[in-house]
Amino acid sequence: MKIFVTSIDTNVGKTVCSSILCSGLGYDYWKPVQCGDLDYSDSMKVAKYSPKTKIYKERYRLKAPMSPHEAASLEDVNIKLNDFNLPVKKNLIVEGAGGVMVPLNYDGDMIIDLAKRFNTRVIVVFKNYLGSINHTILTIEQIKSYGLCLLGLVVVGDEVQSSEKIIQDATQTKILARIPNVDKIENNWVESQGEALKQSLMEYIPI
Repeated sequence: MKIFVTSIDTNVGKTVCSSILCSGLGYDYWKPVQCGDLDYSDSMKVAKYSPKTKIYKERYRLKAPMSPHEAASLEDVNIKLNDFNLPVKKNLIVEGAGGVMVPLNYDGDMIIDLAKRFNTRVIVVFKNYLGSINHTILTIEQIKSYGLCLLGLVVVGDEVQSSEKIIQDATQTKILARIPNVDKIENNWVESQGEALKQSLMEYIPI
């Protein structure tokens, strides 16, 4: 199975969630587009957090910490959907850049179009903050409008029952797991979180 990990905003926890999924499920990892932080990219973070995970090279590595369409433009690069091909046909975690409606180019292609091109299942990562209900519901509805299979949600950080209940009720989408905040991410912590997440996903993913 191929799972596309997206989120409701930047810096929500996609990379940590991807590391935990890779560790728990034994999946490989691929980040199609990396913008900025080339000296410590998301691929490098996953390799550090989950050392046994096989990492595939990004299709685009762009210098500017900006949306892919503009980061690519600064380097006279035009990202096209047909530039992307899955690096492996077996089990794979694909991590997006930002949220689903982050533009890849000036032609109207968005991050969500990658998930559609790859025909992946989708997991949405969110955290509770003022405005997150709106951001999460809009993200879920956009994914559904593309006809993609949404496995469910993963919450990062503190629980807010009222927010989480309305999100689940309004979208009929289940919270699959919760990732707690920690001061420092260690391999053993990622491994233990991976085992817990694996148990939560067993009814949705053939393991």
